[in-house]
Amino acid sequence: MDRSVVTLDRHIVEQERRHPGATGAFSSILQDLALAGKLINRQVRKAGLVDILGQTGRQNVHGEEVQKLDEFAHDVVFRAMDHGGHLCVMASEEQEDPLPIPEEFPTGDYALLFDPLDGSSNIDVNISIGTIFSIHERVSQGRDGTRDDLVQPGHRQEAAGYILYGSSTILVYTTGNGVHGFTLDPSIGEFLLSHRDIRIPDPGDRVYSVNEGHADKWSEDQRGLVEHLKTGRERDGGGFSARYVGSLVADFHRTLMNGGLFMYPGNRANPEGKLRLLYEAAPMAMICEEAGGRASDGERDILSLNPQNLHQRTPLYIGSSDHVELAEERLAAG
Repeated sequence: MDRSVVTLDRHIVEQERRHPGATGAFSSILQDLALAGKLINRQVRKAGLVDILGQTGRQNVHGEEVQKLDEFAHDVVFRAMDHGGHLCVMASEEQEDPLPIPEEFPTGDYALLFDPLDGSSNIDVNISIGTIFSIHERVSQGRDGTRDDLVQPGHRQEAAGYILYGSSTILVYTTGNGVHGFTLDPSIGEFLLSHRDIRIPDPGDRVYSVNEGHADKWSEDQRGLVEHLKTGRERDGGGFSARYVGSLVADFHRTLMNGGLFMYPGNRANPEGKLRLLYEAAPMAMICEEAGGRASDGERDILSLNPQNLHQRTPLYIGSSDHVELAEERLAAG
């Protein structure tokens, strides 16, 4: 048994050594993201003790009420990432337009998209929340990055990951060479390797995760799929149990570790669903596929979709490969 203590920094350096042409820029980006996660975690842990709970009184680009901790997390990620000289542009789910790198700092070869605090509607009730990130190599020329550097299909991602603020704080990331998880040890302030080369169990748990409160707005096909999962015979793909938290990071993390199927379908009110392709679906899809699972919009692989705008939405079916394939088959069958 390997009993060595592997910090996130050590793991990043060891991964970098496998690529002789590496410049160190990528490693610095991941280290800065980890620092942002530690700062957000510190504030989440004392949220009930300081004036950081509740709403700011304004709405974001999606018409959603902005939580105080949302705003704090956005500022922390931006300020942790703006000065390193490795990014040319950023984009946040909380802001309508791309975020340029301040003029006083150099720029680099990568673009960062992030959801600063996924599941923020659960902040006030102490349910797990998280930060999601996606990294692309720039395609533009010049000092400043452009929208084209951000609006790229998921299969072009250089890295993706999330930080889960739950009973423990866990950072999970992939650069296309496996999925690895690190748990924050608060006594030393370091992320330590706790989940090496994560693979979605096959076969995974027969668990589905979806907000059935929207069932009256679903299509007949979607209602039929969920009914089949609940009542169908196990040998035919049924016999599932339901688990739903309401924070994508929390629901996906459980699915990644145990297997299962997470769904956020479209409905009559939101035909394309509510999840953002670039900030949520694509990074989770990269992680899931690297771990041996699948991610689909119900018809096509999420990573194959060509986004048309920065805040594009998509339905999402993600988890164990056989469960996602079952969902596609049932939706196609009508």
